[in-house]
Amino acid sequence: MVNHHIRRELKKWAAVLLTAAIPSLGLLSEPQEKLSPRPISPRSPLLPGEEAVIAIFEEARPSVVFITTLVFRRDLFTFNIFEIPHGTGSGFIWDELGHIVTNFHVIYRAQQVRVTLSDHTQWEAKLVGYAPDKDLAVLKIDPSKKKLRPIRLGTSRDLKVGQFVFAIGNPFGLDQTLTTGVISALGREIESLSRRPIQGVIQTDAAINPGNSGGPLLDSAGRCIGVNTAIYSPSGAYAGVGFAVPIDTVNRIVPQLIQYGKVIRPGLGIQPAEDYLAREIGIEGVLVVDVDPRGAAASAGILPTRYDKDGNVVLGDIIVAVNRQPVKSVDDLYRILDNHQVGDEVMVDVIRGGKQRTMTVKLQAI
Repeated sequence: MVNHHIRRELKKWAAVLLTAAIPSLGLLSEPQEKLSPRPISPRSPLLPGEEAVIAIFEEARPSVVFITTLVFRRDLFTFNIFEIPHGTGSGFIWDELGHIVTNFHVIYRAQQVRVTLSDHTQWEAKLVGYAPDKDLAVLKIDPSKKKLRPIRLGTSRDLKVGQFVFAIGNPFGLDQTLTTGVISALGREIESLSRRPIQGVIQTDAAINPGNSGGPLLDSAGRCIGVNTAIYSPSGAYAGVGFAVPIDTVNRIVPQLIQYGKVIRPGLGIQPAEDYLAREIGIEGVLVVDVDPRGAAASAGILPTRYDKDGNVVLGDIIVAVNRQPVKSVDDLYRILDNHQVGDEVMVDVIRGGKQRTMTVKLQAI
């Protein structure tokens, strides 16, 4: 009983002391007035650079889509078929007919593909065609009478290192994400899913993470200049180096995929040097780097770049015209050849050892 009485007295004195102490701290003092949130400081107008980036994003955003791939699995006990998410990626609207451009590796092994537009509506997509060697694929949705906004296209032939670029995509499933950077390098080479090299790739430091693949790389005019396709990172996350397939390559291949489902183009059977490399060594035309020994060019006698017996580089033939149409770049060559059919014979003017000569080549399928 004594201990209980002592504890009760101690609690009473503790309450008295606490009541006396709190007012001295000002915690129980009567509020003089109701406190309001602090006023917000007005800000000056957005900087011109900020307004430009916002405008680029707002214009391109409706053209960028979120892609979800699915696979089907059978339940071991009920034998019911159910969907399992397989992966995510990005893409962009190519035309008003509902064609969507993305990476081949985004839809690889998928059994069903779902496209989410910028307004969050979802559409089932079918695969129209693909080009694994260039990591490109074309899907198609049927949005009924819904108005689609195709992305504006630019060109990649006149890009410069240091240009500002902007990537829009869905990294880690976070849709409509904008990242900014510059072109870090041109003419890179990366490996496609088919193990064949993709040449002339754009390198950028704009953040590209898993889920960005297939989305557009834009220039400062808001035009699509490439398709984001890969990152270089041991961890699989952004590490300062990303790659994009140049839009000139995309613009040559996508119409073929829409029309044929695969790339069927007439060609010479050569590997040309990239335009930037030819310009660096003072060549105007298309430098032949390699020749398919069983191809059309080899049969016509066109020579590749090679080494002589002393180990010195001997430049191959330089193509300067096809059917009397001037050829100053790889794009010129492809544009001319795309107007012909496999099996057509064309006159190819080349420079060899400072002298011009003309050869007849029967175009092959490439």
